[in-house]
Amino acid sequence: MTNSPVPPAGPQRVLALAQLSNSIGDGAYYTTSALYFTQVVGLAPARVGLGLTVGWAIGSLVGVPLGQLADRRGARGTAVLLALATGLAVASFTVVRGFWPFVLAACVYAAAQSGLAAARQALLAGLVSAGERTRLLAHLQSTLNAGLAVGAGLGGLALHAGTRTAYLTVFVLDAVSFLVCALLLLRLPSMTAVASRPRHGGLGVLRDRPYAVVALLNTVLLLRLPLLSLVLPLWITRRTEAPAWLVSALFVLNTAAVMLFQVRAARGVTGLATATRAVRRAGWVMLAACVVFALSAGASLWVAVGILVVGAVLQVVAEMGQSAGSWQLSFDLAPEGRVGEYQGLFGTGVTIARTLGPLLLTALLVEWGTPGWLLLGGAMLAASYAMGPAARWAADRRAQEDRVRQPALVP
Repeated sequence: MTNSPVPPAGPQRVLALAQLSNSIGDGAYYTTSALYFTQVVGLAPARVGLGLTVGWAIGSLVGVPLGQLADRRGARGTAVLLALATGLAVASFTVVRGFWPFVLAACVYAAAQSGLAAARQALLAGLVSAGERTRLLAHLQSTLNAGLAVGAGLGGLALHAGTRTAYLTVFVLDAVSFLVCALLLLRLPSMTAVASRPRHGGLGVLRDRPYAVVALLNTVLLLRLPLLSLVLPLWITRRTEAPAWLVSALFVLNTAAVMLFQVRAARGVTGLATATRAVRRAGWVMLAACVVFALSAGASLWVAVGILVVGAVLQVVAEMGQSAGSWQLSFDLAPEGRVGEYQGLFGTGVTIARTLGPLLLTALLVEWGTPGWLLLGGAMLAASYAMGPAARWAADRRAQEDRVRQPALVP
């Protein structure tokens, strides 16, 4: 198996190119959006935060029904429509001039993004065999990081210019990136929708308690998401003697490591047993990272820099292992034909971690300090060990349901 971050030619590479397109736009958007909404649109920072929180809350609620739509109406067509909807939502930001129009645009943007993620996972499941899904997701994660890095560079140029025109150009670029994404997705083969209706009606995945527990534990593990973007910058500038430029260096280190080594990290994850082991190992590594980060407080300048670099290396190793394990679990524990619906639920973990994580981790780590780091690491380790029993519970339930659906053999 190759460790190259470039996926094989064919549908897998087309899917990666679609990912690359919209991740370049997203990288530019993430870099500039806060300043655009405050300096160009003229919204107060608190209102921007409130609007985005409301938007992502809505996005977390609609991920499941939009994933279900992809299962029933076809993953490719649904993904194309949601990519176009995301592009239109981004374009609408360029004409927003007040708080409530901003909230409406943010809700459409977050809902389309959440649905697109679920639909794309369903599309991926139909393109490759079960044994190839985690490896392809590793390729896509590498592609995502490469696109975000390029987009962040383009966003940096807009920040340097600091003009309204520069900011608007970034938003137009992001909108066009989703149009290109939609056109690339149209090149993929169309697959017949095979979803079965949930036995309980409505959103049947919400009644699958074992899978919901696995998704909840994964949400705990995803609390690492705000570390690089928010918590570590605050920790470095408020609690250590390290220079502020280290924030950027650690971000580049993380992005480059995932881009280069995510495929290698995922190659040994091929089933439930290897996935739970990968998550468990990641829990130990994440605990070690938290301990190391805590040690940087009070150290001299260059000692703190060295400690923080070691912590960042441990953190990205844990990230790659946890990602690979959770991808495998999210697909293997979902019934065939309902992958989009189940991925819609699993994907809410990212939204919740990015919405609630900043508030929780800022209070826990920046305000509380070393005890907070130890508590976070302990919670990560506990969640990683609980994942094994939860995954076995979910697998047993899936096996029982398969036996019930199996037609009786006539003697």
